Amino acid sequence: MATLREAQKEMTRKLLLDSGVELFVSKGYAATTVDDIASAAGTTRVTFYAYFPSKVELMKALIAERLNDALDRVPSADHGSTANELVAVVEDGSRKRIRAWLAAISRRWDAIRPYTTAAFEAAAVDPRIRALLSEWLDEAIGDVEDGLNRAGRFPPGTRHFRSVLAITELDHVARHWTPGHWGVEREEMLDVLTESWVGSIGRR
Repeated sequence: MATLREAQKEMTRKLLLDSGVELFVSKGYAATTVDDIASAAGTTRVTFYAYFPSKVELMKALIAERLNDALDRVPSADHGSTANELVAVVEDGSRKRIRAWLAAISRRWDAIRPYTTAAFEAAAVDPRIRALLSEWLDEAIGDVEDGLNRAGRFPPGTRHFRSVLAITELDHVARHWTPGHWGVEREEMLDVLTESWVGSIGRR
């Protein structure tokens, strides 16, 4: 019986998260209410609050759980979360390895875009989400910097800035590019993005 109850609780939580991200994207974070999310999940606001103290906490869960899972990010003692493969790719620094990683991650963009879209919209109106999103991006920047530090590549004083450039560029492209957008198809986009990454953080 306990196992069934736990499964039902997990399903309700999943429905709330699914409904939340769908409404944040379709209706907008600011315009979506707790009642909207609860109704879409087929439950009540009382049940919502049993799982999440607020809409902000639900948004935090979407970032910390759904986004991190989609990007293979795992808990890290150094900086919140880490993507071990990204660190290894940057440490290697070869054009081939960078291109392969960018190609693999780009295949996930459609799946993660609802979460990043919702997160950035929420950050625009809620300082708590803004701070969380900034921390999350800093964790990815930290991965790139860790890779550069392990490789001993580039002057130490430039490594953080190079990491900021690489992740800021990747984040913008991941959130906005679609086939043909900006005049490039997928392979061309990956070629140019790879060229930029090799120039800023890779081995030349």
